[in-house]
Amino acid sequence: MQYIKLFRQQGWSVTFVSTAAESEFMADLEALSVVCVPVEVNASSFDAFLEQLQPDIVLFDRFSMEEQFAWRVEKVCPNALRLLETIDLHCLRHARHMQFKRHAEVVQHVEASDLYSEVAQREIASIFRSDLSILTSSYEVALLQEHFSMPGELICHSAYLFDASDYPTPLPDFEQRQHFMTIGNFRHAPNWDAVLWLKQQIWPLIRAQLPRAELHVYGAYAPPKATALHDARSGFHVLGRVTDVDAVMMQAKICLAPLRFGAGIKTKLADAMRNGTPSITTSVGAEGMSGGLSWGGMVTDDANAFADAAVHLYQQEDAWKQAQSDGFDILFSQFDMSINGPALIQRIHDLRTNIERHRLQNFTGSMLRHHQHRSTEFMSRWIEAKNKI
Repeated sequence: MQYIKLFRQQGWSVTFVSTAAESEFMADLEALSVVCVPVEVNASSFDAFLEQLQPDIVLFDRFSMEEQFAWRVEKVCPNALRLLETIDLHCLRHARHMQFKRHAEVVQHVEASDLYSEVAQREIASIFRSDLSILTSSYEVALLQEHFSMPGELICHSAYLFDASDYPTPLPDFEQRQHFMTIGNFRHAPNWDAVLWLKQQIWPLIRAQLPRAELHVYGAYAPPKATALHDARSGFHVLGRVTDVDAVMMQAKICLAPLRFGAGIKTKLADAMRNGTPSITTSVGAEGMSGGLSWGGMVTDDANAFADAAVHLYQQEDAWKQAQSDGFDILFSQFDMSINGPALIQRIHDLRTNIERHRLQNFTGSMLRHHQHRSTEFMSRWIEAKNKI
């Protein structure tokens, strides 16, 4: 959504193309003058659509979409700039998950045997094939360069694009807030594990010191195993999906995010900063977000220290206000739309101006495109022919 708004601010025409079915909670893109077009996978009808649209720039959402559609884009619109939006490095998240299953502790630094997986082979190949890949996390930019020898010309660090004029106001102060909260899609494995860690270890430690406090757990797609964790007597409230994140975030005194694995930068923690809500998280949760500034709360990978930090901030107004201030400092220095937006647009303009030279210098990418396009194209055409029978 932030990229769409940024592109519309440039006066660019934006067409949102998706294989997903419409849903009850989908964003109103028409309000942004965005054209929405449903498409099929493994169908030449997409080629005809591209031929008519003739886009100048194509942005793929995650590497699986690049795998599915990039060969068609290059064939029909060879001059179109191909951008890849990674969101997070899936190979890093996958590696940490594998390592967590063995050790059941916070995993930041991963073993090479887990990192160099089939997921990595697919994802890194996709990044090489694309003209430019956008990463939100500075940690992941460094990881690509260190572990996969990724040229800087192929990647762009662009964190969240927050407009200060859209920050929620007025914000409740320390005395007006109460209780703890956490939030996250239950279908996302790191979020589900965080809820379990809270329930089994961290929340009992907090509740022992704050017997009247409550933890409100929000998140879409809560399965029965999640709702079964609800226990009003212990103050553990599983409340499911919320329509307005800001409304519940700004009423809470502390946001808890004990993430033991995962990748990318965490929206829930950026939202907490926007709402002036200090957060307690892990090294994985805070990764790539602060730019070396003091965290807006506390970062620890130990359950006891996590609980103690939560209790301290909950009770100490001065410490809470300092944490809130530190969070705003991170927002303004790392996620400012007026800085990050123009930087990304300039990178795109520069790339379009020098696209031929850029592609000539990326022989690895052209080689991967050649072989990937052959295999993916013929598989796709075989599926399409099979579907017609």
